[in-house]
Amino acid sequence: MDKATASGNYSTDPQEFINYVARETNKVLEMFSASGGDDIFRQFTQSWTELATRSLEDPTVWIRAIADYQQAQFNLWRNLMSGTSGETPVVQPERGDRRFQSDEWSNNPIYDYIKQSYLLTSRMLVDMAANAKLAPSEQAKLEFYTKQYVDALSPTNFALTNPEVLQQAMETKGQSLVDGLKNLLGDIEKGRISMTDESAFELGTNLATTEGAVVFQNELFQLIHYKPEGEQVYERPTLIVPPSINKFYILDLQPHNSFVKYCVEQGQDVYLVSWVNPTVEQRDLSWDDYVSDGVLKAIQVTCEISGSEKLNAVAWCVGGTLLTTALAVMANRKDTSVGSATFLTTLTDFSNPGDLCVFIDDYQVKQLESKVNSQGILNGRELATSFNMLRSNDLIWSYVVNNYLKGQTPPPFDILYWNSDSTNLPAAMYTFYINKMYLENKLVEPNGLEICGEPIDLGKIKIPCYFLSTIEDHIAPWKGTFNATETFGSTIEFVLGASGHVAGVINPASKNRRNYWVKGEQGKGADHWLETAERQEGSWWPNWAEWVRRRAGKKVDAPKEYGNDTYKVIEPAPGSYVSVRID
Repeated sequence: MDKATASGNYSTDPQEFINYVARETNKVLEMFSASGGDDIFRQFTQSWTELATRSLEDPTVWIRAIADYQQAQFNLWRNLMSGTSGETPVVQPERGDRRFQSDEWSNNPIYDYIKQSYLLTSRMLVDMAANAKLAPSEQAKLEFYTKQYVDALSPTNFALTNPEVLQQAMETKGQSLVDGLKNLLGDIEKGRISMTDESAFELGTNLATTEGAVVFQNELFQLIHYKPEGEQVYERPTLIVPPSINKFYILDLQPHNSFVKYCVEQGQDVYLVSWVNPTVEQRDLSWDDYVSDGVLKAIQVTCEISGSEKLNAVAWCVGGTLLTTALAVMANRKDTSVGSATFLTTLTDFSNPGDLCVFIDDYQVKQLESKVNSQGILNGRELATSFNMLRSNDLIWSYVVNNYLKGQTPPPFDILYWNSDSTNLPAAMYTFYINKMYLENKLVEPNGLEICGEPIDLGKIKIPCYFLSTIEDHIAPWKGTFNATETFGSTIEFVLGASGHVAGVINPASKNRRNYWVKGEQGKGADHWLETAERQEGSWWPNWAEWVRRRAGKKVDAPKEYGNDTYKVIEPAPGSYVSVRID
């Protein structure tokens, strides 16, 4: 992009500027298409075509739905004509829907009519989709893509039908629209929607600031050793394995909400894997490589530096799936280097992949697999778009309205900065993961996979395990993660936290917020476990800290330096691997 043009110093020829904006707008459409926009409309059309075909068997379903809709629209029109549309609304936004909070949506009869008409139409489509009675996989896709479609067509997303946008444009004499265009052009250049003020954060300055040093690195990861806070630490070190599809600093945001810092404060000798952000040249890195040269190598180096025969491992999401396969490999090899394992929102049984199931079928996987193999990587932006679509009103359309239509700059928010800092996945690793885990669910099948030359049987994992899942998790549904209590061969401490995949994990003890459940009866399914579990107020962090303390050994003198004679300091934490951005 021409920087001068983007900043407003363009030619005085209006037609030239119009042509420029048209070109940039086309880039937006291309960006949307590349990130899955075409698939939204294709899936929506395909699903509704199947619904229409099925409905021919009983057309009364359509007739009744359309008749109810027409009656509701008639009532809405009658209220508008009588001037009572705001007093006796035909339909109201659902609880938690923040799109229509402005008084103008209720006080102005025209905008109140637009709002209610949209809500009636969207509700009809959503209800018809919900009652389609298709095959489970097709039903989920129909409901998901219908929701995407109606969310995209909300009147709040268009300047001429959003009274807040028009009011702000008049109050600022059009400056908000100019600022919105600048925001749009800036995001086109970045290739993604800005969710936070990214200028407010810098790694190593106000994010990922826990003091430490990189003491080992290879093609796959850097190993960070953190500085102990006291004169003594527990003899058994803690090794943290974050997901390879995100940057590790979600676990080390700022001092008040850093899980890494909390571990250090508990007297643990803490090490952490910082994965590489792979390039096209690393397309052949496989799941086996991530296990052997990643997890297993990190375990080896951590034990050699600490001088301990065993360590306590902590892993999150895909990092937990990698750790699971590594533990199964170690069990075959009689390697007892890991004394206990903690899994944070981790799927090992993929029979219930949650909301992600709408992206997972033979057709979609083969399409994406072909693209990934052609490009060499799964671009992190595409992965981020898929996750954002699961909450499109909050993570897509609210920013379209605020950033582009209102010209606002989003406020600083550390988690959303991390959410925008995407990571690529190598083609070989990704295609194995999506096929063998999600499509075929081979990990849970005894000897269904061979990794690093070893048949994988989760029943051979005998070490104590702590599973933290979250009740509102749409990425790793807690009832799916609970299945590990039946497939692992070890004693599992299962804990269920409040909130979702990220907020439920990053719940600092100092805040004393939310709640969690413990001590449910295992062996009779997830629902029974929750029915018999005890609710505890506050963060799950202290519960885990006490669990791992009992497995950390005695106190010993804290290391005076990072690493040792073999593994010397390479650079300060957070290291250079985490700083590589897709931008």
